Amino acid sequence: MIKLSLAIQTPEVEPLLPVALLSGTFEEKLQKAAGCGAEGVELMSTNPSQLDAEKIRRQLKQHGLEAAAVSSGGMAAAGLTLLHADPLRASQARSRLNLLIEFAARVGAPLVTVGGFRGRLASLPGGQGEEILAQILNQAADLGARQGVRLVIEPLNRYETDFIRTAEQGLALISRLGNPSLGLLLDTFHVNIEERSWTEPFERALAAGKLWHVHLGDNNRLPPGCGLIDFRAIAAVLSARGYQGFLSAELLAQPDPDQAARLTIQYMKGLSYAA
Repeated sequence: MIKLSLAIQTPEVEPLLPVALLSGTFEEKLQKAAGCGAEGVELMSTNPSQLDAEKIRRQLKQHGLEAAAVSSGGMAAAGLTLLHADPLRASQARSRLNLLIEFAARVGAPLVTVGGFRGRLASLPGGQGEEILAQILNQAADLGARQGVRLVIEPLNRYETDFIRTAEQGLALISRLGNPSLGLLLDTFHVNIEERSWTEPFERALAAGKLWHVHLGDNNRLPPGCGLIDFRAIAAVLSARGYQGFLSAELLAQPDPDQAARLTIQYMKGLSYAA
């Protein structure tokens, strides 16, 4: 059965991230996640060196939750991207990526996500950005492999990135790099904007054996069922293809962080695949 998780920010993250769910202390967020039926949480951290990873691992176990992934989704808000025009910022970002991988290993998360954290090719002159990113990803994936952690690249919509917007483009980069520890994260919100089908990108990534994580958000980035996306069709494809990863809610915290979480879990649990 496909498992559901909720993206929540860790205690050191400031300010409040718009796509992080659940309110209260970190402990209260875990209580709420378990209480509404989630099987895991996706941990959004910007500086894991400030966190007690062993304590977090114990808290997750106490509440019967898995660490679905460690997300880099807050890094851009913290002013850090891997292709930042400022070499110091870029260097700090690369160090943080290594810390995210180490943190993931310590809390038992199998994946680290790389979406907007990669930055934009236009940030660097001379068309060198893609090659630099390839080197960074390969090095980070190798580090992760030694610790039992894999990286997932997330295609984003045209308003948030200037490269890797579709599943096909993401798979092409992964194939070119040839690193077995690099896979794909597909986000239904971005799929709705950039793809020609709600289900075809998932089918293509599953056929390649590279779909390792999924983000949930309707076409308006509200909880599933609050917009137009056919989540039942997507869920049917995932179920038929034997997808074993998490579906993780990373969406606007509206009408509030707690209700957005509950609405997502209730709707997705109501689909036949989750029965």
